[in-house]
Amino acid sequence: MTDDVLKAADALVSAFGEGRLDDYFGAFTPDATFVFHTTAGRVASTADYRALWNRWVAEDGFRVVRCTSADQLVQAFGDTAVFSHRVETTVATTAGEETLHERETIVFARQDSGHWLAVHEHLSPAPEA
Repeated sequence: MTDDVLKAADALVSAFGEGRLDDYFGAFTPDATFVFHTTAGRVASTADYRALWNRWVAEDGFRVVRCTSADQLVQAFGDTAVFSHRVETTVATTAGEETLHERETIVFARQDSGHWLAVHEHLSPAPEA
């Protein structure tokens, strides 16, 4: 089970880092929720997150340049698993490129098909080492 969750997490992070948005957003259930330190409130669904992403692109030329994951941990609880890791992401906007150091928790749920999809994501800044 842990290997399957790691594969799902790796696929999600790879899709994010490579800008494959259909694959990235497809890694979440439609009713997934998101908590980002860069937004004022909780994002209530994958559709809302995609609309927010589209707004970032339209307003700021937002795009992900690269993303790497380290210090990965999977904690399995039956049909639910918690994946946590440190993530380094370089993004580009009209203001230029910026590299972000964050930590992230993604909660996965096993679907009836046996696939693992994300149901919640929480992203916060990583503390200085």
